[in-house]
Amino acid sequence: MDKLELKAYGKINLGLDVISKRPDGYHNLDMIMQTVDVYDDVILTKIETDGIVVKTDTTILSNGKDNLAYMAAMSLMEEFGIRQGLEIKINKRIPIAGGMAGGSSDCAATLMGVNRMFDLGLEKEELMERGVKLGADVPYCILGGTAIARGIGEILTPLPAPPKCHVVIATPPVSVSTAFVYGNIRPDKITRRPDIEKMVNAIKEQDLYQLSELLYNVMEEVTVPKYPIIQDIKDIMLEDGALNAIMSGSGPTVFGLYDNREKAEKTVEVLKAKELTRQLYLTKFIQ
Repeated sequence: MDKLELKAYGKINLGLDVISKRPDGYHNLDMIMQTVDVYDDVILTKIETDGIVVKTDTTILSNGKDNLAYMAAMSLMEEFGIRQGLEIKINKRIPIAGGMAGGSSDCAATLMGVNRMFDLGLEKEELMERGVKLGADVPYCILGGTAIARGIGEILTPLPAPPKCHVVIATPPVSVSTAFVYGNIRPDKITRRPDIEKMVNAIKEQDLYQLSELLYNVMEEVTVPKYPIIQDIKDIMLEDGALNAIMSGSGPTVFGLYDNREKAEKTVEVLKAKELTRQLYLTKFIQ
């Protein structure tokens, strides 16, 4: 196999709670993660020259050794003594630094792709064990679908597919530092938290309305006051018929769930007209 084309899917957080700060500086989380049909293209090609070459269609991302896809390929190729040159081309659609795990998804796709391309024979669980060393969201991005994520995000419990709906994803033209959000959140001061167990029950019972009502992300308490455009987008989604709308991850991407495609399409048109977003998608959940 000389060339392999993969889809690296983004994620949203249907519920996100920050439980406590750990001695290692990370935070213990309680989340429900969901894959959505917004993806980057990751294209792996064997090349004649030595080493790993990364190419992206954006100047924002590094093409060097600090790119997560590069790190993923290098980690497996060094472990298994692979000397073949490899080109990794990434076409970005997932918002960069948008709270949708785009970098982690590219990393996960590269791990899975290198495993296939060079017939390494690693099982999904073995790839997930390696992936967590590269990023907390990488194991989930390998697993995909719907899952409870605990610990730093690496303790995963798969869930059944949630009820079908239309999902509007909107990323405003602001950059949010994940370090800023985690540095300013105070787990012991959080007064409202998502009820993850109730959300799990709503998913199992295929109750879109109960699930939508329960959506909540505690990180909004830090991010929204600093970036009020996030609240502006949420308000438009709710006014135009979203069952609920919240921020994904540490932001700034916002998503709304809809039971009616026409309402979702109207929201997209309003957000376009108001020029509140740099990326905007009408999409769906995938497993």
